[in-house]
Amino acid sequence: MQYQTSFSSPLGFLILKSEGQSVTEITFSDNDIQDQSSCELLENCKEQLQNYFSGKTTSFDLPLSPEGTEFQQKVWAELLQIPYGERITYMELAVRLGDPKCIRAAGTANGKNPIAIVIPCHRVIGAGNKLTGYAGGIWRKRLLLELEMKHNPSKRTLF
Repeated sequence: MQYQTSFSSPLGFLILKSEGQSVTEITFSDNDIQDQSSCELLENCKEQLQNYFSGKTTSFDLPLSPEGTEFQQKVWAELLQIPYGERITYMELAVRLGDPKCIRAAGTANGKNPIAIVIPCHRVIGAGNKLTGYAGGIWRKRLLLELEMKHNPSKRTLF
């Protein structure tokens, strides 16, 4: 069964979706949704997101089932390896995937991540610490990175 609900975050509404026992989507929205049907999993997801935004947690413990190609799945799995408060470049992501030539494809897959924040695509930046591309908007990417730096001061400066 499919469920969907919303969460009012410091960055606007997040639309949370699940199917079966897994989270399938977390996307940004400027508006709340009317047709909501939550479940225990999505309520747990909301709680973990609240703890993330308040700095009480640096990781998520949720079953995830993002829908995508085999390559996209590989990229998203690699994104999950980027520690809280860290960031890597698109080139570093391509190297981690085993092929520096796949930088553009890796960037495209990063941009198609259907589970924002939990799969931390916001932690991938352009060369020279340039903030580039984020489905939720560059301003949200900047705020997510700043939030993580604020709650993880041992890490390097943001820019």
